[in-house]
Amino acid sequence: MRVAIVHYWLLAERGGEKVLQAIANLYPQADLFFCVADTDIANRLFPGRRVHTSLVQRLPFSKRLYQFYLPLMPLALEQFDLQGYDLVISSESGPAKGVIVPPDALHVCYCHSPMRYLWDHYHHYMDDAGSLARFAMAPMFHRLRQWDVTSAARVDAFAANSRFVRKRIRKYYRRDADVVHPPVDLNQFALRQRTPGSAFADAYLWVGQLTAYKRPELALQACRELGRRIVVIGTGEQEARLQSIGADAVFLGRVDGDQLAEAYANARALIFPGEEDFGITPVEAMASGLPVIAYGKGGALDTVADGESGVLFDTQSVDGVCRAIRRFEDLEARLDRRRIADGARTFDHENFNRSFLQFVAHAQQRQKNNETAPLAAQAICRHSDR
Repeated sequence: MRVAIVHYWLLAERGGEKVLQAIANLYPQADLFFCVADTDIANRLFPGRRVHTSLVQRLPFSKRLYQFYLPLMPLALEQFDLQGYDLVISSESGPAKGVIVPPDALHVCYCHSPMRYLWDHYHHYMDDAGSLARFAMAPMFHRLRQWDVTSAARVDAFAANSRFVRKRIRKYYRRDADVVHPPVDLNQFALRQRTPGSAFADAYLWVGQLTAYKRPELALQACRELGRRIVVIGTGEQEARLQSIGADAVFLGRVDGDQLAEAYANARALIFPGEEDFGITPVEAMASGLPVIAYGKGGALDTVADGESGVLFDTQSVDGVCRAIRRFEDLEARLDRRRIADGARTFDHENFNRSFLQFVAHAQQRQKNNETAPLAAQAICRHSDR
């Protein structure tokens, strides 16, 4: 079986790329297709693989300005020649599913999210853009939405990374999807002994990109109001503004895997106030035994058990986070870190591999049934004629 895996762009090593790598490991013979790719990252994550890039790759400064080339990506995807492939797997968050596959090939899509800047985050992006950008974005995104819905019809079966994303696939594409949760590396994140005198002891923790939609300011402002210490791991365009909030906060920027594991092992809890499609960070934290204080919408509803592995709150505000922290502190002594870590094992690579292969097998069986259905109908008609 010839397999092609299509991903939107390979320019960083984030959650989507970890899932991509897990899928690629299931199909070691698969060829890889990207709109734009960083060669060093591709060689590191997929050594020895055949990697194809689109015409966008050859445009000026494509690795830095790839988002400005978004209107060209539908055309670029359709230029990929997938003749001869039996299975095409698209990994969707930016445009990826719009490839044209042979009529007898199976096309399955693992959807991290329908493109948020086209759909539920569209007005947030418009509000943050300048007047000239808004003028260009409105007609451009209108056409991209039309293409996005049209290209959804090219997919034979969808897998969503959470129930939240499955709901959005149904809303925007009018398609159903199986839920296949992303895998977490439990070899890197596991329960470990706390380190005496750790810099993370008695501190709350924020981990992630410091961008507006993740709402890091809620965690910092809540800790400031309650007089709690917080350690911030990550960088982003909001960093300078967040440092001016005046909380008792330590900003560490990017850290390596060992330091992140130490943070998870020694902090009091991870604060996760954003609405995420899935949210790999809370699962990494819980795999390390760390409780999570999370906004009770989006992917957190699939991962955080309220009162068992952490606390969910329903108001995305400073007051909502403050109430959640107080509730967590009332429960803190009763939360069992070993039980939290054991619960996170349902998101390990083994479960992902089994679920994804099952999803593909079911899609193949449905395709086979659809191909034979007309023949069965003809046989019934011939029998009735007799």
